[in-house]
Amino acid sequence: MLGGMRAIRPGATGGPDVLTVAEVEEPAVGKGQVRVKVAFAGVNFIDVYFRRGEYPMPVPLLLGREGAGTVEEVGEGAAWQVGDRVAWCDVVGSYAERVVAPADKLVAVPDGLKLDRAAAVMLQGLTAHYLARSTFPLRAGHRCLVHAAAGGVGLLLCQLARAAGAEVVGTVSSDEKAALALAAGCGHAVRYDQVDFAQVVRETGGVDVVYDSVGQDTFERGLDCLRPRGMMVLFGQSSGAVPPVDLQVLNRKGSLFVTRPNLAHHVATRQELVARAGDVLGAVARGELGVRIDRVLPLAEAAAAHRLLEGRATSGKLLLAP
Repeated sequence: MLGGMRAIRPGATGGPDVLTVAEVEEPAVGKGQVRVKVAFAGVNFIDVYFRRGEYPMPVPLLLGREGAGTVEEVGEGAAWQVGDRVAWCDVVGSYAERVVAPADKLVAVPDGLKLDRAAAVMLQGLTAHYLARSTFPLRAGHRCLVHAAAGGVGLLLCQLARAAGAEVVGTVSSDEKAALALAAGCGHAVRYDQVDFAQVVRETGGVDVVYDSVGQDTFERGLDCLRPRGMMVLFGQSSGAVPPVDLQVLNRKGSLFVTRPNLAHHVATRQELVARAGDVLGAVARGELGVRIDRVLPLAEAAAAHRLLEGRATSGKLLLAP
């Protein structure tokens, strides 16, 4: 008979207060699956979108998609062993003491890399990786604008962009966040709450690509930052959804490109997931990619974690410890 476990399973969408801990039954392990004891679960804006109901999901909501932990049980045909340390970026229901995951959704955590650091870079690190390596492959001579440069993706993206030889301009909301962005490889940190970031960027020569996770508040002005044939990469909407775009605007502003990528399409095969995760986790393990964990909160404080994230009160990664 299966035992119980603690998990966040809201029965309805809504504000952070719906995130209360419940005692639920552990799911059974089927063919090709493994049960993992969760050490750390990542908190991400996509969790907020699901909680608010902006992205549809049946109730009870299985929140949390990212984490790291230790294999406890292996189903038939799953190529893992009890005790293996694993991480993931697309296993729903990770706000829990245990998850049952498809074996092919897990990747190995390198020896010597702590599980909190592995959990902290799976979703945001792989996102930064595809943005800098695939969506707009950065190289020496490129200039890019990174919004929320001191956030979880932002700090990682700044490092990857700088390592590729690109010049990085970042937007931030405080002097403390500016210092963090600069330390991560951002050459110019712009306080968007004090100045018109688009004017500053235009006056300094514009950029080849804008990486925008903010959405509604920054999108239109971001287009004004682009050089002719530049690319707007919209990969989030923390301030709200972007209104419909008149494609003639892209013509008038310089034959611009706009794309709306997501991580799932960049780890669609087992081979690509393992390759990207290997690059990111390996770089963290070797000390080549710095990881900033803003704080670790108990599972029972998931609501507080969402309030911090929505209030832009963090710099780096938020984790829950079941």
